[in-house]
Order: sequence, then structure tokens, then C-alpha cells
Amino acid sequence: MIWGKEKIMSVIAFKDFCVATHNTPVYVCLFFLAASYTDSSDDETSPRDKQQKNSKGNGDFCIKNIKQADFGRREIEIAEQEMPALMALRKRAQGEKPLAGAKVVGCTHITAQTAVLMETLSALGAQCRWAACNIYSTQNEVAAALAEGGFSVFAWKGESEDDFWWCIDRCVNVEGWQPNMILDDGGDLTHWIYKKYPNMFKKIKGIVEESVTGVHRLYQLSKAGKLCVPAMNVNDSVTKQKFDNLYCCRESILDGLKRTTDVMFGGKQVVVCGYGEVGKGCCAALKAMGSIVYVTEIDPICALQACMDGFRLVKLNEVIRQVDIVITCTGNKNVVVREYLDRMKNGCIVCNMGHSNTEIDVASLRTPELTWERVRSQVDHVIWPDGKRIVLLAEGRLLNLSCSTVPTFVLSITATTQALALIELYNAPEGRYKQDVYLLPKKMGKIFFAGGLRTFCTNSTDNTASLICSVQSRLPGLAYHSQQNKSCVSVHTCVRAYSLPHFLTSPLVHESRAHTW
Repeated sequence: MIWGKEKIMSVIAFKDFCVATHNTPVYVCLFFLAASYTDSSDDETSPRDKQQKNSKGNGDFCIKNIKQADFGRREIEIAEQEMPALMALRKRAQGEKPLAGAKVVGCTHITAQTAVLMETLSALGAQCRWAACNIYSTQNEVAAALAEGGFSVFAWKGESEDDFWWCIDRCVNVEGWQPNMILDDGGDLTHWIYKKYPNMFKKIKGIVEESVTGVHRLYQLSKAGKLCVPAMNVNDSVTKQKFDNLYCCRESILDGLKRTTDVMFGGKQVVVCGYGEVGKGCCAALKAMGSIVYVTEIDPICALQACMDGFRLVKLNEVIRQVDIVITCTGNKNVVVREYLDRMKNGCIVCNMGHSNTEIDVASLRTPELTWERVRSQVDHVIWPDGKRIVLLAEGRLLNLSCSTVPTFVLSITATTQALALIELYNAPEGRYKQDVYLLPKKMGKIFFAGGLRTFCTNSTDNTASLICSVQSRLPGLAYHSQQNKSCVSVHTCVRAYSLPHFLTSPLVHESRAHTW
């Protein structure tokens, strides 16, 4: 393998080596290549100081390096293969253009999965401008691919705090373009518009919010009488709670910890703060790996669930001196304060799986008596005067998207839900939604999975059709697609129905699912 100064030579050599010698799948090579290329092409010049244009001469974007676009395009194509719900929505609705005239400004994690969502929104007729909701989660090669494709993207991995707000402002403050829909993750974009450009809300039809932190901020606005447009709460929808929050975090917590610390999980004492769906996923994964898991929780229902799942319910001050890992999953602020950080044992790992970076009081650690030592990407040792050190991951920001990846299939469900929420708010007749926060109906989730039975189970037992019809009798408006009848009902019904996991092929599983419905 040739590792010379010319990057393209090393890329070609590695690709040939992968495919010819080891018969490694091409997509595996491409992921490695993208990561390698990204690292090797980084420089110290701020993207804000660069003058970049795509192949069509468009320069309405700000990213790390437009030359990474080809690698980002491969990652997007791979993500599309694992996002059947979103691709089905794109295929079935692009003819109707339900978002024609929509101008969507977004602030989410800019990953390959988000790119598939953005391209779907564009195919449905929307214009999009996008910034990142996390300074560490942006995949630079994906941002480059989006910019090359004509999207106005303002994001790169490793933004400063000032860069973060500058990027959001570039999305919103542009001559001749004003958003009429907001897609937010964490509420920062909504907050910025309220703070800097409140008059924009005269033309904004609605807000779609994905995270628990952002939802809390919306409810605060609503309670204060300051919410002036309808908002859709995607975070508490059945599809996101039961899949994204639970299964995503169950897999990505281990990945993030292993990548950053190389920790051995067996026998480690771990305290997980919060036993919502995110906390449940983290606890299940760590318990399966042999860790001793404690849980802190303020909600009595979730606390009882933790006990019945076999976890010891504690107060944080009871175990803070003995645990090896502290994980926050609350979406709240100041969960782990300086007092607890001072009492932690030497080598304790501290990380956050909630959206906000305020769950861990990182600001209190930036004092003269403490020394910060960057030991690897996203890993800091904070050293006390007596030599004790704690291991802080991603500076208290979201671990799984800052330090690892998340399962694409699960994100397909959430992304499709976001798209449907945008379609619903944008096309809703005047007066249907008031200036309040709305929850996506559970019925939508049921239609989602009922359609999934039809889509993914063509080789199941003969009574599958009758099982689906049984579901339909309780869900009016859902059309069964037989081999003879390929037509579908309205986009607003059928496109929701394409995401039952394709691994549910056992007739027994189908029967149990149908019985539950």
C-alpha cells in the first residue's frame, strides 16, 4: 500500500488492496477511506476564511473542504440502502411535491442520514438551508457532498462556540430568502430566530423539534405565551421513543466509550443518570456487557421501571466515589455539578448521552487550579492539584454523535417522522393548529408498522393478509396493496407505512405483533 504525499494515490492503493486482496466489501473501504481522507486533509485555516465554490460555481455554503464531496456522496448512497422508510416516502411523494414552496431552515446533526432527509425534502419540493446542532457531530465529507449538490450548508466538525452561532445566522440571515418552516434539534435555531429575527415568525408556518431539550424549551415558550407558531413534538412520538431513543443509544453508547477510552466493560461500576428511553438503552447495553449498573431517576414511574429491570436505584452522592463511569441521559442541566466531580475517583470516565451540553457542569472545571490535557480526539483529562484526573468525553456534549456513529436504520424511522411532521404542518389548513406544542398521534405510528408488515413480509405465512386486514379494520384509511392492486391512497396515509424492520420475517413474530395491535 502506498502512503505517499499524494492523497489520491494512497486512496487508489488502499481501495485496490481492500477489494483484491481481502475481498472486503467496497462500502467498508469507503467508510475507512472517508475517515482517512478527512483526517489527512484537515488544515488550520478556518472554513470562514476560505473562498470555496462547488463545480457549478455556487459558493453559498461554508464547510471544511469541498474536495471531500465524492467520499461524502458514497456515504450518503450507503445510508440510503438502510433507510427504506425515507426512500419510500421520496419515491411515492416526489410526484405530488407536498412541500412545494416550503423554505426549510434546519439545525440538526449533519450526517449521512441527515443528508438523505435533506435530499428527500428537496425531492418533495422544499428549499433547504442547514446548520449543525452540535460542534463535533458534523461529518465533513457529507457536508461537502451536500454543498456540491447545491445545498446551502454551514457546518464543520470542531466548530468554536462563535462559529456555531455564526453558521446558524448564515442559514437564517440571507437576502432574498426567508424560511417558512423550522426543523430543529435542541432548540438553538428557534431560540436564535426569536432572539435576533422575531419578525420572521410572521411567515413561519411551524416548528418541528426532535430532541427532549428542544421540546422543553418549546413548552417554556408556550407557558410564557411567547410561542407564536404551531410546533410539532417529534421526540415524544411513538416512533422516536421506541426506536431512536432506545435502540440507537443501546448500540452507540458502547461504541462511543470503546472508541474513546478502550475501556473494558466487564466488572465496571457505572451510574446512569436518567431512566427514560435513552437511559434504558444505555443500561441494557452495559448490563449485557457485565457492568454493575446503578440508576438515578426523579420520575417515580421510570424509577420503578429501573427497579423491575433489575437495576439498583440510588442517589448520585451515594455512589459517586466508587463508580468507574458516569453517564447523563436526562436532557436537564447541572446533573453532575462540581461537587460530584471533585469527589469522583481517579480515572473516572464522565460522558453525556443527552442532547444538551449543560448536563455536566463543564464550565466549573475551567479554573486555574485544574489542568486540562487533550489525550486524543474528543478525550480530555482534567487533572486536580493532588494528581487525580477524570476522563471527560466530548467536553460534555452528545457522546454517540461526537465520538461514534448511530444505526442508520433506526434513524430512518425518525427522519421519516420529521418529514411527515413538516408535510403536516406545511399543508394544514389555517386554524387546524393553534400556537401550541402538538404531539404526533400514536395512530401514525401504528399505520407506520402496519404498512411495514405489508412491505417486508411478502414470504410470510398465508394468513398475513388477514392479519393486516385486521389491523386495517381498526385503522380506517389504510389501503392494503395486493399483487393485483398496486394503487395507493393519499400520500399522507401510505408513505407512513414503510418501516417495519426487514428482519421481522418469522410468522410467529408477525402474529404476536398483530395480536398486540
